[in-house]
Amino acid sequence: MAGPALTAYRMLSPLLPGVLRLLAPRNRSLSKFAEVRRNLFEELERKLDSCPKPACRLWVHASSVGEFEQARPVIAELKQRISGLDVVVSFLSDSGYEARKNFADASAVFYLPLDTPANARRLTGLLKADLFMLMRYDFWPNHLEAVRASGTKMILAAAALPDASPYFKPLLRGFYRDLFGLFDTIFTVGTKDRNAFVDTFGCRNVVQAGDPRFDQVYERQRKSDDRAAKLKPLFQGRTVLVGGSTWEPDENLLIPAWLPLREQLSLVLVPHKVDRPNIERILSNLAEKGIEAVTISTLDSSFDPSRQVLVVDQIGYLAELYTIASIAWVGGAFGVNVHNTIEPAVHGIPVLFGPRYGKSPEAFDLIEAGGATVIETETGLHQAIARFIDNPEEMRQAGSKAGAFVQSRLGATRTISDAMEVMCPKHSR
Repeated sequence: MAGPALTAYRMLSPLLPGVLRLLAPRNRSLSKFAEVRRNLFEELERKLDSCPKPACRLWVHASSVGEFEQARPVIAELKQRISGLDVVVSFLSDSGYEARKNFADASAVFYLPLDTPANARRLTGLLKADLFMLMRYDFWPNHLEAVRASGTKMILAAAALPDASPYFKPLLRGFYRDLFGLFDTIFTVGTKDRNAFVDTFGCRNVVQAGDPRFDQVYERQRKSDDRAAKLKPLFQGRTVLVGGSTWEPDENLLIPAWLPLREQLSLVLVPHKVDRPNIERILSNLAEKGIEAVTISTLDSSFDPSRQVLVVDQIGYLAELYTIASIAWVGGAFGVNVHNTIEPAVHGIPVLFGPRYGKSPEAFDLIEAGGATVIETETGLHQAIARFIDNPEEMRQAGSKAGAFVQSRLGATRTISDAMEVMCPKHSR
């Protein structure tokens, strides 16, 4: 029997379309939410009708692109194991959909409809999925209950329950207990997460598997990349600091902290946003401080890393650029949350970032492993960088701890895929 919070949600959720129609004309985000979902079912039905009947269909839902990256290695593994596997992917966010709308291994990529009982029943009836995998979070009750009612096997993967998350709040604990109980198997990132699902929420089939992104990042760094290979000779013999996924607060700290060390340390900036206004802002900021800069789109053999900063104004470079880094700064932790700390750690280099990392369990664990340092001030950042430059052995040891941290967490993809493979109707007979 559902608790009061879930019961109330069931009763009120049919009102959501009316609320959306009322508020959308006054709110740009809500207006876009409604617009991109117009004709969603008709377009999805056309896509599915053009596909042959699958032996097994996997529906993957991710809030945004970061969560989807956790699913990619599992999808690739299952595609190899299960002949005729069909994959469909839903996103909540615009950024996730736009980034992966052309994902080659999916027959359909679409926005998750508004969470009403009618939409949920229509979607599950249209997809007829055999397996449903939700990545990390984004729990929409009507959709989850419709998936459960349809007989689809349900998996929650890369699940984490940070201490400060709303799951533990007294008014919401019962709500999430009901939703977590819908899943056939929950694969957690860590032991603490597993214990919380079992002890706090009464879940039964919970497995500590780890985070599949570690496998994804590890496999990617093993493959050579022509773009990174072309850059390596330019930085030969230099100690390099790569600022990855930076925002303005990161740069306001990073650039002044680096400036007194510029003769000993080359700087590469990879901003989170590479649109022209943001790149122009960064270039102007550097020029005001008397720093020469070159964008990667205009890079040529005249580039001098001993006196010029390389600013990356194109997407798709960051993971590969860490191959030339001696030290990594990961942005975002002076805003909502730190960005991907696994990508630099896999290369065996020390990782630095700001104080807001609570939504990233892997960042916390990387600190505990000795591979990352939290920085709160410009002075603290300057001192940390200078210490690494003055003590190469300390830098090497911190980097080794970061690399070992990633190595110790490989294998989640196989654990999750092993369980999902036998859930597929073709393999469970």
